[in-house]
Parts: sequence; C-alpha cells; structure tokens
Amino acid sequence: MYQGYQRLKFHRDGSILTIALSNPTARNAVDADMHAELARVFLEVALDTDTRVVVLTGDPDGKAFCAGGDLKWIESIEGKGERYAVVLKEGLDIVKTMANTPQPIVSMINGHAMGLGATIGLFADVSFMDETAKIADPHVSIGVVAGDGGAIIWPLLIGPNRAKEFLMTGDAMSGTQAAAIGLVNHAVPAAELPDRAYAFARKLAAGPQLAIQLTKRSVNLFVGQVVEQVLTASLAMEGLTFASADHREALRAFFAKEKPKFQ
Repeated sequence: MYQGYQRLKFHRDGSILTIALSNPTARNAVDADMHAELARVFLEVALDTDTRVVVLTGDPDGKAFCAGGDLKWIESIEGKGERYAVVLKEGLDIVKTMANTPQPIVSMINGHAMGLGATIGLFADVSFMDETAKIADPHVSIGVVAGDGGAIIWPLLIGPNRAKEFLMTGDAMSGTQAAAIGLVNHAVPAAELPDRAYAFARKLAAGPQLAIQLTKRSVNLFVGQVVEQVLTASLAMEGLTFASADHREALRAFFAKEKPKFQ
C-alpha cells in the first residue's frame, strides 16, 4: 500500500500511521500532485487493517504544517474548464474521505497552517497545534472564496459569526488563541507537541476499535450532512472568484511583491 506518492510521506509505528505533507521547498504547500494524492490516500487508509489511528502532520523540512495552495498552481487553474473540474472533484474527495475514513485522524499541526492547509488540519478528528504557530484561511487575500472546506469546518468548530470574522478578513491567530476559542483541541509548546499528539494516538490505538470507529461515524453523520449541503456550492463559488479581476490583481501583486489594489 501507499505506493507512488510524491508529496506524502509515510511512517508506521505499530498500528499508528503517520502521513506527512511534504513539499519542503514551498513550506509544504499543496500543489497539483499533493492535491491529487490527498484525494486518494484516505481511501487506502480505510482499507488498511493494520492502521488504527492516523497522525497527519507537516514534513519538518518544510518548516510549516502546510502553507495552503501553491499560488503558481492556482494561477494555472484559472478556476474554469476541465482542469478546474478535476480540482473540484479532488477537493470534494479530500474532505469526504477524511470524514468517512473509519480510523480516527489526529492532526499534529507543527507549524503555520494556511488556507487549504488549515482545512486539512481542522478536518482531522482531534487536533494538536504548536502554540506559537499561526492558523488562518486567507483565501480572501487573493480575492477568492474560502470554498474548499473552510466555509464548512470553521463554522462547525467556532460558530458562524466568529467564523465569518476570520474568513472574511483572513486574519491569523496563534495556536494558543485557536485553542481558546475551540478551533483546535489543544495548543502545546513545540517541544511537547509530538509527545502529546502521539500519546493521544496511542490511547486511541489501544482502545476498543469498533466503538471508536463507530463513534466517529456517528458524529460525522452530522458533519457529512453539512458537507453535502455546502461543499459543492462553496467550491463552485470559489471557482467563480478565480475568474475575477480581484483575483488576477492579487496574483499580479503577489508575484510583483506589491500590495494589491482591489477594485
């Protein structure tokens, strides 16, 4: 299992499988390869009878958990046509397979988590975060909708109005602040993060598996309803804004290292 992956790294310790997001030259940003691999990896996990718990983290060499979508890749998609149709399907599959994988997923957010990176970390079943790392969904800063899961998971975790405050501004917060409002489960010092995350993973791995897995499924019946109601529409809205003048201006300014001038 787990063959042919370029942007995901795997390590097994007994029944605990660690999956690391790995694009170290770009702060573990999601490019086309990682996006496609994330869309299929949890289908394999669901069939992996040797795995009881997944720990999802960032490649330490990337010096981040995940910097979000790679802007050069995003620029090439343009939010339309067949290429975006593929990306849209993959986006649906990432969220749905994380929610539907029977094994619990523990995210160990070992650095900044931005945009899609934040979504991936927050869609885990339990999250541990470096207290000094930053988390945000700054889609609006590049003129697009937070449609790839942020519009679902942030309101579920912290309520609609507080979620809109952060999603409409793209403002970042520390792990400590995120834990204080319930966005992540636990914020801990960086030096303690692996011990805390893996201690919890071992606790789950040693527990009654059918009961744990069906408890996840029971809670995610509600989560799945929200996903079905919101995700396709929010991704489509994101696609609309990919074609907007504000998005083009945001990309121009980013690559020119200037401040964008939105119309």
